[in-house]
Amino acid sequence: MTVCDIIVIGGGPAGMMAAGKAAERGAAVALIEKNQRNGKKLLITGKGRCNVTNNCSRDEFFANIPVNPKFLYSAFSQFSNRDVMDFFETNGVPLKVERGNRVFPVSDRAYDINNALIGYCKKGGVHVIRDTATDLSIDKGSISGVKLKNGGEVRCSQCIIATGGKSYPLTGSTGDGYLLAESVGHTIVAPKPSLVPIEIDGRECAEAQGLSLRNIAIRVSDPENGKTVYEDFGEMLFTHFGMSGPVILSASSHMRDPNKKYKISIDLKPALTPEQLDNRILRDFSENINKDFVNSLSKLLPQKIISVIIKRTGIPYSAKVNSIRREQRLALAGLLKNLEFDVAGFRPIDEAIITSGGICVTEIKPKTMESKIVDGLYFAGEVIDVDAHTGGFNLQIAFSTGCCAGISAAERMGFYSYD
Repeated sequence: MTVCDIIVIGGGPAGMMAAGKAAERGAAVALIEKNQRNGKKLLITGKGRCNVTNNCSRDEFFANIPVNPKFLYSAFSQFSNRDVMDFFETNGVPLKVERGNRVFPVSDRAYDINNALIGYCKKGGVHVIRDTATDLSIDKGSISGVKLKNGGEVRCSQCIIATGGKSYPLTGSTGDGYLLAESVGHTIVAPKPSLVPIEIDGRECAEAQGLSLRNIAIRVSDPENGKTVYEDFGEMLFTHFGMSGPVILSASSHMRDPNKKYKISIDLKPALTPEQLDNRILRDFSENINKDFVNSLSKLLPQKIISVIIKRTGIPYSAKVNSIRREQRLALAGLLKNLEFDVAGFRPIDEAIITSGGICVTEIKPKTMESKIVDGLYFAGEVIDVDAHTGGFNLQIAFSTGCCAGISAAERMGFYSYD
């Protein structure tokens, strides 16, 4: 039987940060990870580039957390976005700031971020156990150990659950932490997908499947009152089921009422006013005055979306450009500035980047991440009912809560840093 001071369950970003911070203070730490390598999900974040955090102000950070932001005030104060950047720079990973204050490694390699965390844990002497945690051992209301799938048990005084959510189950995020927490009395807010691709009514998106649009603007509206729910600018992708890409994933986290049929409007030419766009169309038409309408739009639009646009205008494909009336031309311009789609639903949770839901925050002490139900039990990362928009905010949550839990667990046992 293995005995240690602190057990961390889950070798993702939150778990490795928690284990490293506790070990740095002198605690004997064991990290239980069922995958053969730590950080399997971390390696695919940001398309393999890893958007580490966001170099924004404190107010902007919390404005990007739609679920339980106040719960994170203390954890963020202890380990802010600037602290995260300093941490990786100090541990040998130069960083850069891109559009939207997104922070990436200069190398554009998630492996470098993951290896820095693995090295940090190794430097602190963290003992990694390749197994699955199946049960928590409780003695008189306090954590006393963790039982393993292979039949063994690791004894401890403190335990941190950092197992992630239920998104991307092939990376090991299969909801194990929810079951462990629930087994000792914690309430689980029903997990649902967040930052997830969107399904669209009809076949138009399938016609444009594979088309990536850059520098477009989107607006999500509530059809019941016409109010704007979300606006963004950036990149999106048409798929066989609907839409994906950064602006769409962010938009999904704002569409929180499953009973509403939201609308998405795409401005294909946000840099042009309606008048400027009409002049642009006039110029293209004048260059193609004797051609069929279908052959006059290649400079204005990507080929894959031309058919969708033409069908919406009602102008015949074979109509000669010189026969198109002014009102038809203006309608075309209006369509390019406001291409609307009806949202049919969302892709399943295993396609989501982040899980919304998890362990109820009212049962966790925000200053330490310790359970209010079981002494010595802590939580960190996506397993908690907090989630944010895209842009590095979710990884920041993982690092902040992981740091908070690791330090709190170590200090609970009398291990302090005197730096």
